[in-house]
Amino acid sequence: MDCKTKDNSLSGISGIRILDILEETMADGPGLRTAIYCAGCAHHCPGCHNPQSWDFMGGRMVRIEEILDIIKEDEFSNVTFSGGDPLYQVEGFTELARRIKEETDKTIWCYTGFTYEEIIADERLSMILPYLDVIVDGPFIEEKKDKELLFRGSSNQRIIYLNGKPDDTIPGTVPLIQAK
Repeated sequence: MDCKTKDNSLSGISGIRILDILEETMADGPGLRTAIYCAGCAHHCPGCHNPQSWDFMGGRMVRIEEILDIIKEDEFSNVTFSGGDPLYQVEGFTELARRIKEETDKTIWCYTGFTYEEIIADERLSMILPYLDVIVDGPFIEEKKDKELLFRGSSNQRIIYLNGKPDDTIPGTVPLIQAK
């Protein structure tokens, strides 16, 4: 089933259930970022730093247009999707990411408990990948917790540059080489 309309937007997706939008944060990727914290996560990682985000009915529905306006108001901050797990609302985040890429020059980081391999194997989950610059993948594993890691909680999590162009040198990153 094709979920796109003629204008290439996702049909019927008007909002995302979010917990918060943090502006000018430096905790969720390099430099200043506008972080969108979504509601809902079924990974339920023991030791999760944000278990209040697990509730799929938590937070509030926010129109994509409203989120986009907040993002565009800050000309300096790039964008991070976090949560919860944004891929549980992949249609809404894909539409938001598509609009960000069409209307700004901002980079987008996305944190998810799914591994990159799980995402590319799933047609629905992978729909967001063309619009992301970086994905931080994998569940938080308490036994692999490492406070020295940049932008990750446990050593199994990877920072993967999807466009092959790191926007900062961060130890432990994995650049993908695009197939020609």
